[in-house]
Amino acid sequence: MTFADLGLSDELLRAVTEAGYDTPTPIQAQAIPSVLMMKDIVGIAQTGTGKTASFVLPMIDILAHGRSRARMPRSLILEPTRELAAQVAENFEKYGKYHKLSMALLIGGVSMGDQLAALEKGVDVLIATPGRLMDLFGRGKIMLNGCSLLVIDEADRMLDMGFIPDIEEICTKLPAQRQTLLFSATMPPVIKKLADKFLSNPKSIEVARPATAAINIAQWLVKVDSRKKRDALRDMLMAEDVTSAVIFCNRKTTVRDLNKTLQRAGFKSGEIHGDIDQGSRLAELERFKNGTVNILVASDVAARGLDIKGVSHVFNYDAPWHPDDYVHRIGRTGRAGAKGVAYTFVTAEDAEAIDNIQKLIGTKIDLFQAPSIAAPAEAKVQAPRRAEPKKAQESRASRDQEPAVRVERPREDPRPARRDTPPAQRPRRHETADDGPDEGWNGPMPEFLSVGFSG
Repeated sequence: MTFADLGLSDELLRAVTEAGYDTPTPIQAQAIPSVLMMKDIVGIAQTGTGKTASFVLPMIDILAHGRSRARMPRSLILEPTRELAAQVAENFEKYGKYHKLSMALLIGGVSMGDQLAALEKGVDVLIATPGRLMDLFGRGKIMLNGCSLLVIDEADRMLDMGFIPDIEEICTKLPAQRQTLLFSATMPPVIKKLADKFLSNPKSIEVARPATAAINIAQWLVKVDSRKKRDALRDMLMAEDVTSAVIFCNRKTTVRDLNKTLQRAGFKSGEIHGDIDQGSRLAELERFKNGTVNILVASDVAARGLDIKGVSHVFNYDAPWHPDDYVHRIGRTGRAGAKGVAYTFVTAEDAEAIDNIQKLIGTKIDLFQAPSIAAPAEAKVQAPRRAEPKKAQESRASRDQEPAVRVERPREDPRPARRDTPPAQRPRRHETADDGPDEGWNGPMPEFLSVGFSG
C-alpha cells in the first residue's frame, strides 16, 4: 500500500513524497481513510508509529475547502506539552506547503502578542496546550463554536498531567456536531470514559497492544552501583556505537549536573528540562536535530512524542518512576522502522520500578553487563572502543600513567630522617616473608621497656 491508495489529494501526496515518505505506517493506513470519511476515531498506538501524520494529513485535505473567521478556529488540536504542540505545527508546515491554510500555535512560555494577532486574523488550525487555551478563552479572546474538528492527542499523558477536567470543559464549548479524533498510547479507564462521553460511534484502531514497547528496540538492563553511574555511562557512550542519544533523568538537578559532567569529558551534549524557558528548549532541540550536539540529557518533559530522526540510543540514567514513562522514553529511538537500543541503569533501589515496567510491557528485560562494571582494568583497555573525545583521551591517559610514574620515579622525602642516623646507615631487619615495614628496633624488646605491656 502507498499513500496514493489512501485517498489523499495530489498536492498532499506531492508534499509527502518530498518529505521522503512513500509507504504509510499501520496507524496511518487505517486512520487516514476513516478520518477523510468524517468518522470519529479512537486510535491506540505506541509512540513512534507515525500517529501525528495519521491526523495531520487528512485534516489538511478536509480543511482545504472553507474560510476561517476572526477568533473562531475551524479545527483544534490539543497537546499536553509545548514541545509536542510545536512538533505538530512543524508537520502542518511540512505537509501543508501546497495548501493555503492558516495556523496558530497557542502555548505557554512565550509572548501572547503574536498568538493573539494570528487569532484575530482567523485560523484554520489551532494547536494548543489546555492551560493557555483556557486562559485566553476566559479572557474572551477566542471562541470555539466554529470548531468542527477536534483532536485530543496523547490522551493518557493529559491524564498524567491533570488536564482531563480542562479537556472535558473544552469539549463542552465546542459544537455538538463535530468530528473528534482521540489518540493515546494506553487506554486507562478514565480515558475510556472520556471517549464514551464525547465521541460519537467512534471507530477503534489499535495497531499495537497497549503499553508495549516497539519490537525493533533492543532493551537492556544495566546493573550499576549508584555511586558509579556516571563512570558507567561515560564508558558506554565511548564503547557503544552511539551516533546520537537521549539520556533521561528523573530530576532537573540531575539533568544539569550530568550534562556538565559529559561536557567536561569532551562529549557534545545539551540539556532540556522544565526550568529552561520555551525558546531555549526549542533552540536546544534544534541543535540536537541538526547535529550540533549528539547527546541530549533530558527530564520527562521530552519523553512524549518528540520525533527526532536517527536517535540510535536511549539511556535511562534513572529508572522511571512510572512504568508508562518507560515506554515513551525508549520510543525516542527505533522510530519509523529503524533499529534502536535502550539501556536502563538499575540500582538496588530500583527493583520495584523495574518489576512494574516488566509487568506493564509483558516481557522480561535482559541484563547487559557494562564493560566498566564487568571487565577488569586490563580487559577494558584491550576491548575495542570508539574514538574517544579529546578531553576524555587526555584524562584517561593521565589516569593510566599515574601508577607507572609513582613506581619508576618515587618522590624523595624532603623531610629529615626520624633518627640522626642517615637512612643508608640504618641497621636493616632480616628480610623474611613476614617482615613488616623496614623501620624501628631489630631485636627483642628490652626488659625495662616491657613493663606494663601485655604484648
